[in-house]
Amino acid sequence: MVRFSRKSYSTLHEWFSSAGTVSLVVHARPDGDAMGSASALAGYLRKAFGSDVLILAPDAYPSTLDFMVTPSDVIDASSDMDLAAGRIAGSDLIVSLDHGDFSRTDSLERHLAGARCRKVLIDHHQSPDLASYGLVFSSVDVSSTCELLYHILMRMPGVRRASDLPQRSAFCLMAGMTTDTNNFANSVFPSTLSMAADLLAAGVDRNLILDRLYSSYRENRLRAMGSLLLERMHVSGNGVAYAVFDRQTIARFGLQDGETEGFVNIPLSMSGVRFSLFLKEDGDVFRVSIRSKKGFSASRMARRYFNGGGHENAAGGRLRIPDDLPSADDVEAYVESVTARFLQDEALPQTEQK
Repeated sequence: MVRFSRKSYSTLHEWFSSAGTVSLVVHARPDGDAMGSASALAGYLRKAFGSDVLILAPDAYPSTLDFMVTPSDVIDASSDMDLAAGRIAGSDLIVSLDHGDFSRTDSLERHLAGARCRKVLIDHHQSPDLASYGLVFSSVDVSSTCELLYHILMRMPGVRRASDLPQRSAFCLMAGMTTDTNNFANSVFPSTLSMAADLLAAGVDRNLILDRLYSSYRENRLRAMGSLLLERMHVSGNGVAYAVFDRQTIARFGLQDGETEGFVNIPLSMSGVRFSLFLKEDGDVFRVSIRSKKGFSASRMARRYFNGGGHENAAGGRLRIPDDLPSADDVEAYVESVTARFLQDEALPQTEQK
């Protein structure tokens, strides 16, 4: 189980208790782990300290996460940057959740970097920017930021068991962890299962979470998945599968943010596939998700060729036009070229040292 110093926990509690206005900051394109951890912490701070808490997001979260988010809790900076900037300037405490440095907050970065209040990092990604924070809780040895936050909250005064948490917080922690592990398929540690057991014993309705996450899709997603399998997926002879959803494909199925979540995992069900890549066009950028089987490094591939990073078997990045690609038409050729080069250069299987 992840542990930090007793002083770190006591300092965090002191900062929580003395901060009247707290801003919880998540990364751009917020996912379930980001919104789940932020919603959970917001609920805890309100109950424990009566804090004025809001979540700051660089852009809108997907509607698929509505069930774990209270809309009035969130400031969407893409809709009202002045409101977001004012909130940052007036904060007593800023907590960054699910991102290791301010660069992942896009337009909020300069406001966060310039803020003079106390700042805390709670994150599970590699290479955090330690210098930007007065207090850091960072570990890659957990499934998710939700799991890390759970273990931290269990060390706060007055919290001895999961049932001591606000029920809404417990629910959001379970939901966010479930999304980041792909329903316990990726990055699962013994502590992850212990957390899940504790939350279930505390009364969290996991059936409701599964229904909202995996049984409430629009028809559009299922038809887009059919296109992925029949038209868009390419499988190479060297163990790489990839699919590109360009803007025409996205428009054809009327896809909304979050509706392609999990598509990248599908090709890994095939024997012989070592890596799966899913690329989605977004303006002048292709957003890249990479998954790999055990023994093959998605994070190294993301850093080397896709301006990204992440976990050993689950990583992401982006390709910019025209910086990385002359045009959108060149994306498939690029993927085929760099993945072949990666597999040729790497003495696979091997994993990075943590």
